[in-house]
Amino acid sequence: MVGEVHLGSERRPEGTPVTDLTDIARAHRLLVALDFDGTLSPLVDDPMSARMAPAARSAVEALLAAPDTAVAFVSGRSLGDLRIIAEHSDDSPILLAGSHGAEYLIPGAPVDEALDPADVEVRDRLRADVEKLAEGAPGSWIEPKTFGFGVHLRTVTDAAAAERLRASVDALMADAAPHWRRRQGHDIVEYAFTDAGKDAAVAHLREVVGATAVVFAGDDVTDEDALRSLGPDDLGIRVGAGETAASVRVADIEELAAVLSTVAHERVASRQ
Repeated sequence: MVGEVHLGSERRPEGTPVTDLTDIARAHRLLVALDFDGTLSPLVDDPMSARMAPAARSAVEALLAAPDTAVAFVSGRSLGDLRIIAEHSDDSPILLAGSHGAEYLIPGAPVDEALDPADVEVRDRLRADVEKLAEGAPGSWIEPKTFGFGVHLRTVTDAAAAERLRASVDALMADAAPHWRRRQGHDIVEYAFTDAGKDAAVAHLREVVGATAVVFAGDDVTDEDALRSLGPDDLGIRVGAGETAASVRVADIEELAAVLSTVAHERVASRQ
């Protein structure tokens, strides 16, 4: 059941989902893991122009200043692209999980090893084949990703052409790479030769920072893996419409930012 977050002092019955910001704010060590596109940044036609909304940026900064609080961005974007759109500097304390958790940038941790050349050859060949298919759907474009590619359909005005492209790419991948994982998002279909998911990403980040509780927020189908994985002392937030495993729903980025800012404020107040 999706509810509303609130502040309160009554003890939460055992087994019920967290919706009380006072509960989550009092966690000994809190991880706030956030999807980026559609969660912190508005969805845009040019994905590389995405940037955090001002309210979201302020909320993230408030969380970073709160005691015993770690912030992570967990995205389907390749790590390099995520760093660009998140304006993530080398000295940033924000942890990054790119490619749905197949890539990480954690301060002080070693960088992941290079990909197997055989995987790269197959990835690039299939991506080139799909780019040719995309020529039949004006407005579509293929996003290179570390472990595969994404087929963007947001700017395709011909619905029939978009559906033909989707079907033709599915057929190609079913024949050439049936073991690749397919993910459907907002006007994008992603294909990858890694099975990494945001549930595993959140679990890994939880362990890295020693979190006793997690807040995770996302707006898309791919975020549901993480939302379903949360425990009874965690808080899952769905941004916008759609079926969800989250215990709380907010309407948009601004409402999410207000919730996150309240968590930051409550964490500061609880330690004073």
